[in-house]
Amino acid sequence: MPGVERPRLYVFGGLIATGKSTLAAAWAARLGIAHYNSDVVRKELAGLASTASRKEGADQGIYTPEFTRKTYDTLLERAAAELEQGRSVVLDASYLDRQERRLVLELARRLGVECRFIFCDCADQVKKERLKLRARDPQAVSDGRWEIYLRQKEKFQPPAELAPEQLLAIDTDQAIPTLLATLARRLL
Repeated sequence: MPGVERPRLYVFGGLIATGKSTLAAAWAARLGIAHYNSDVVRKELAGLASTASRKEGADQGIYTPEFTRKTYDTLLERAAAELEQGRSVVLDASYLDRQERRLVLELARRLGVECRFIFCDCADQVKKERLKLRARDPQAVSDGRWEIYLRQKEKFQPPAELAPEQLLAIDTDQAIPTLLATLARRLL
């Protein structure tokens, strides 16, 4: 139908404490679309409240590779359900390795929708401050800590496989309204 916009898949990624979840939630709210956060989905799959603290080490408990696979598969399933209904959707997870990003791109291709990755980053000092604040927040969903950040940083595979039109790198050390304005200019 002329004038009907096709749904889009917006994928917010990056290391912990880069502000990706805050920005992803704000973007989804601005567009009035579903937002699926890996921390929330992971805990839901484990039968936990989203704010239940799990200070397990990397690759332990609900953070094992098997449970992470289940979490990312569920994110893909939920995105597919939204997109198949003609609705745009936001996915919010680290997406640190090429394989995870490839699976998202395959879903977008299969459904014939545009997919844009928004990779969030900021200075390490900003990440440290955010992690300190999060540690004191009883409503925090993420279990990320500095030692987890350092491990993620070692494992991170830069998104070099993404074409320039598929990727927007953004410095999240700015106010949310400024970041939303940047996203609107670059993505809409």
